Amino acid sequence: MLVKIALAGNPNSGKTTLFNALTGSNQFVGNWPGVTVEKKEGKLKNHKDVIITDLPGIYSLSPYTLEEVVARNYLINERPDAILNIIDGTNLERNLYLTTQLIELGIPVVVAVNMMDVVNKNGDKINIKQLSKVLGCEVVEISALKSTGIAEAAQAALKAAREKKEVVPQHSFSGSVEHTIAHIEEAVLHDLPEQQQRWYAIKLFERDEKIIEKLKIDVKTLSHIEQDIAKCESELDDDAESIITNERYSYIASVIGSCYTKISKGKLTTTDKIDRIVTNRWLALPIFAVIMFLVYYVSVTTVGAFLTDWTNDVLFAEWVAPAAAAGLEAIGCAAWLQGLIVDGIIGGVGAVLGFVPQMLVLFLLLAFLEACGYMARIAFIMDRIFRKFGLSGKSFIPMLIGSGCGVPGIMASRTIENDRDRKMTIITTTFIPCGAKLPIIALIAGALFDGASWVAPSAYFVGVAAIIISGIILKKTKIFSGNPAPFVMELPAYHMPTLGNLLRSMWERGWSFIKKAGTIILLSTIVIWFASNFGIVDGKFAMVEDLGQGFLASIGSLIAPVFAPLGFGNWQAAVAAITGLVAKENVVGTFGVLFGFAEVAEDGSEIWGTLAASFTAISAYAFLVFNLICAPCFAAIGAIKREMNSAKWTWFAIGYQTVFAYALSLCVYQIGTLIIDGTFGIGTVVAFVIVALLLFALFKPYKQSISLKTKGVPQGM
Repeated sequence: MLVKIALAGNPNSGKTTLFNALTGSNQFVGNWPGVTVEKKEGKLKNHKDVIITDLPGIYSLSPYTLEEVVARNYLINERPDAILNIIDGTNLERNLYLTTQLIELGIPVVVAVNMMDVVNKNGDKINIKQLSKVLGCEVVEISALKSTGIAEAAQAALKAAREKKEVVPQHSFSGSVEHTIAHIEEAVLHDLPEQQQRWYAIKLFERDEKIIEKLKIDVKTLSHIEQDIAKCESELDDDAESIITNERYSYIASVIGSCYTKISKGKLTTTDKIDRIVTNRWLALPIFAVIMFLVYYVSVTTVGAFLTDWTNDVLFAEWVAPAAAAGLEAIGCAAWLQGLIVDGIIGGVGAVLGFVPQMLVLFLLLAFLEACGYMARIAFIMDRIFRKFGLSGKSFIPMLIGSGCGVPGIMASRTIENDRDRKMTIITTTFIPCGAKLPIIALIAGALFDGASWVAPSAYFVGVAAIIISGIILKKTKIFSGNPAPFVMELPAYHMPTLGNLLRSMWERGWSFIKKAGTIILLSTIVIWFASNFGIVDGKFAMVEDLGQGFLASIGSLIAPVFAPLGFGNWQAAVAAITGLVAKENVVGTFGVLFGFAEVAEDGSEIWGTLAASFTAISAYAFLVFNLICAPCFAAIGAIKREMNSAKWTWFAIGYQTVFAYALSLCVYQIGTLIIDGTFGIGTVVAFVIVALLLFALFKPYKQSISLKTKGVPQGM
């Protein structure tokens, strides 16, 4: 018989690490029904009949965020056989709040107290037996990071699931509250199983509209229990939800008093000492800038560059392409088919896959910063800046995630409660260079700037600047104005992540890129090769000798004048920018096909020379800025459509991103050529007008917000 165990806990409690340890490689990822929140499930190691469901990290079962809605709906509707609740032993008070709610559900619960190695190191003591007694469920000690106690936690959860032992909540509320809850159980919930009644009664006490709707309570009964709730509120001089919150924390305080001895009270922990430096008011941003510079320096310029050079110059140029060409020639393959495979597929896809080593190094470094706890500090630090132009630090979290891929970054915006802030975050998140843009950055840096170490970090900070400028400008419009949402975030203790978790995170991100190269990019390069190598010759459809006579050259020539003021008015660059909308990696793949990468990449220098002949340093950087800021790939646009739930808002986002990218790129090229070459023309005048308009938008007074009604978009959702 299939056994379902739900893994529940607060964000940063170590839940993901535990999930990985319990399931290993037996994981499968999808989306929760009806929403795009990621759903992770896996089979317990050595137990094919046990499914572990990793619920989104939540602080409570109150439906304030989509993650909380997903977790709550799963628990009350699916009712798994057991809940394995992981809590952070270094912060019991915050974590036990969710525990009290889980116990009330009537589902067998096993509590796993995580980070016990840190607790013991600090000299603190947690009486596990006493904690188990006061909570009324089994409690085990674990360290997900050190992989200790994990097998015991899994066995305890499996035993609880199979025995279906009823958990009886040990906590009770004060007299009038407890009396009112008991009365609600008797009046409304007597038809429900006894073990479920208490949780529903408390939710009715809190006037939870979703639960009222679910239970289909008639108006007369609802009016009757409302009188009891109002009477209780009057006695305690507070609203019902705040009363329950206070009652829970009073109970939790008594639990901690009987089970927890904090020896290190008043002493600065290692985390506190580090935070005094990295979150310092004056040092935080310079430290962040230095760290991100080093991350991109290592991944793009040094270690990553070495690995990528070997992949391009040796693996593809000396081994794969010549071997494929020789093999196809030996079997008498047609010239056009040989060109398609060698120049089109190997040249295009190979040009993209050649940058995988750089991406893997970048993903590994970002995974380390996330796992050790530093990235959470960056969100806290950036809140100070973001709040100045109308966003909270919560907006930076999607942007951090978006540095790997824009799609999950956009999806992460749903944790922002304020509708205006959420829309602004969705529009600006993809300005941060994602992994797919890294090949473009590396190609431009190598071809035009001799691999200069400043190019990659500058691309990252161009994205940050674009977000700040956009935030200030958009927040001053009537549509987006208003106070930013409050930012509350738990900062986890610093710890050294395990190599296994870092490699898993790196591979998950890298594999999604490789899969895209094997599907979307493969198809794109085939289409690009055919469109560039075939055209109308002497009135007939035929293969062309000069790529400038192909269909793609004709299409590119029509588009190229649009990009001429930006400095890259040749048809190859125009086509590359357009194909980047399918997938940003296509920009490099397109150049690989159009410049014959597979044939000339013996030493990796000829494609750079060809590219350098088509650009100046300024026009190349303008090209880079345009591709960093303009509308993202189709997959990210699809994510914007899902999150916005509106075609109108989606087109607004795409339009704003593209126009903004064009304006910034034009300013970079026109003002750059004026400074370096002394060139002045109509484009220069336009660039200065754009700069003036941007400055005016940045410094003009704020407006009051209005409600933009869009069909199909519930306001405030």
